Formats: sequence, structure tokens, C-alpha cells
Amino acid sequence: MLYASVYILASQRNGTLYTGGTSNLEARIWQHKTDAYPGFSRKYGCKTLVWFEMHDEMLEAISREKQIKEWKRAWKIELIERENPDWRDLFEELLAIPDSSILPEARNLSLQSLGPGFRRDDTVG
Repeated sequence: MLYASVYILASQRNGTLYTGGTSNLEARIWQHKTDAYPGFSRKYGCKTLVWFEMHDEMLEAISREKQIKEWKRAWKIELIERENPDWRDLFEELLAIPDSSILPEARNLSLQSLGPGFRRDDTVG
């Protein structure tokens, strides 16, 4: 399921910041990380996802993105540091499945243990 998102990328801690919005956060961040398109984030090396926020509606996300883009730099840094004081790259966490979402009996399974030909998008059972 896709959700509307607003995000901030950084070139490094306290470096150049890029604020964006998207309906597919994982894909959009991957595009930034791989320099898929020319533009500001590619030019200034903004590849570290340091903050993001999910919205139910794209219009909400667009409004929030525009709001944040108008903010002073200090306010953006305060927003980042409130939730991510170490400026970690949140991309890996974004892709991780929380343990609470996985049935206890399935936690130790690997795709290899499910047999040849089993793909990630297949269902068990």
C-alpha cells in the first residue's frame, strides 16, 4: 500500500537539506540514492533520509511539504534532531519489518528454508 509522505534528505550532518514529497517513499528515496534523475538532491549529494512523515492524503503531504520548504533552516534542523538526533539514515529502518509484525513461529524462517522457487511476494499456507 502506498502512502503520501514528506521527507528530508541531507548531504551530511548539518549539511545541505532537501525537502520532498511522494506517494511512494521507498522508491523515491532509492531514486535519490542512485542519482536516477538530475536535480537539486543529485547536485548537492542529498542522499541520507534523516526525517519523514506519513499522511493519509496526498494533498495533506503536499501542503506539509510546502510549509516545511518555507521554514528557516534552523527549524528544519530542530525537526530532524527532535526525532533523529544522530542524523541516522532512516532508509534501512523504513524497509525493515518490525518483529511485532511477524508471527513468532515465522521469525526464524528464511526464504531459503521455504524451498527453491519461493519468492518474497509468494504467500505461505
